[in-house]
Parts: sequence; structure tokens; C-alpha cells
Amino acid sequence: MAAPITVMVVGAAGKMGREVVKAVAGAPDLELVAAVDQGRTGEDAGEVAGLGKIEIPLRDDLEEALAAVRPQVMVDFTRPEGLLARIAAALRHGVRPVVGTTGLSQSEIDQVASLAAEKRLGCLIAPNFAIGALVLMRCAGLAARYFAQAEIIELHHAGKVDAPSGTALKTADVIAAARRKASATPMATPGAESERVAGVRGGECAGVRVHSVRLPGLVAHQEVLFGNAGEVFTLRHDSLSRESFMPGVLLAIRAVTGLSGLVYGLDKLIFGEEP
Repeated sequence: MAAPITVMVVGAAGKMGREVVKAVAGAPDLELVAAVDQGRTGEDAGEVAGLGKIEIPLRDDLEEALAAVRPQVMVDFTRPEGLLARIAAALRHGVRPVVGTTGLSQSEIDQVASLAAEKRLGCLIAPNFAIGALVLMRCAGLAARYFAQAEIIELHHAGKVDAPSGTALKTADVIAAARRKASATPMATPGAESERVAGVRGGECAGVRVHSVRLPGLVAHQEVLFGNAGEVFTLRHDSLSRESFMPGVLLAIRAVTGLSGLVYGLDKLIFGEEP
């Protein structure tokens, strides 16, 4: 029997981090070996996650933890601030990052790709780990070839710090890429010139209008609406709890050890490249 994959969770006291701690601790082929969080140093990661004591204290120094423990994989669900530095630190220590934190610019993603290639280490950055969200994006790429317009409405909990979501940005990119591949004209985005309130028609990404909603009670939700003359086609995905992301996180942890270089989007591992 193969040795378990050793995992460190960064942001282990956060809402997503606690779910990752539980998922990794419950997987027989994975081993949680370290947990990092700035807020609750010294507390047991298992107790913070509601598992009971697992003898893994929360650390507050990422570099120190990477050097001392040297896990195979680092999972990061934290905040955008300092994300590039955390990914770079992991790669310098020979650790493969699995990143669910969004907010990196394209130039920062390019820097990660260069460093991962230089180190010949796998790295996975995913705007969304929910399997249903990945299916939605794949279906959006198919529908984009046949509809004149599309708009995205993404809805998240009030604590989400970036807008629009990484999932919405990637969905817009998928739609635009599908249009280019089909040699279709770019989607029309009418309406901004008639705004009576600035911004009411949303923002524009890759030629697609995107609307962001932030409310207590939400987790992570997205609608993509496609329109033609006389018809509307709607795709929707709802994550009702953070447990919905865990199968994708575990899949990513297992897959990243066999990768060399950066993969952006869990869909690449599940479906392969866009058709």
C-alpha cells in the first residue's frame, strides 16, 4: 500500500480551511501534517475544525512550517493578500500548492506558471472546486456558440472580499473562447450607455456582462443567462454548504503530485481541454 500524501492546510481556522482539515483527516490516503493560520496560534487544528484533538497545533509562520514539515502538498484557502508570496514559498520548498483563494492577476498567474515550470512541480489554482460549477462552465462554453448574448449573475456570502468571483471571470473567459473557436462574432453587451445609475448594468469581462451579489445567507451561486430572439436559456449552480467543494479539493490534492507545472482550473483535470 502506498504511503499517504502529506498535506498542510493554510487558513486552517477559516470556514473553508476547517472543512479542508476535516476532509483531509478523513481520507485514508491523505495525512494532515501541518496547519497554518494567523488567528489561533497554538490551538489544536482538529479541535478548531470540530474533530477533536489530532495533535496538530496551528502555526503562524508559513516559511517555518514549510521548512520544518516539508509536506508534499499545501492547500491554501485564505485571502488574496500575500497569495503570490505563499505560493512562491511553497514551490521554493518543493511543496505543491493547491489554491482555492482567488484574486491573482493574470501577470501573477504567469509568475506562478514560470516558477512551477522552473521547479518542475505541480501547482493547481482553481476558481471553483464544486463539480457542478465545473459542469456549468463546460455547458456555458457549448451554449455560447449558439446564443447572441449572455450575462452572468454570481451570488456569494457577504464576507467574500473579491468581486466578481473567480468562477464568474473564468466563465466569461470560457464563453468568449468558445465564441472565438466557433468563429462567431463577439457577444453584444448593450445597455451601459442608458444607465440611469452608474454600474447598474454590471461590469464587463471578455465581452460578457457580470453582476455580483453579496448577501448574508448565501454561500456560492452562479447563473448564466443566454438569450436569442424569442428564447432564454439559463444555467444555474448552487453550493449550499462548503462541503460541496471537498470532493474537488481531495481530487486536486491527489492529482497535483503527478503534475509538472501550473494547471489553472480543476476542469482541466476532469474534462481535459475545451472541446
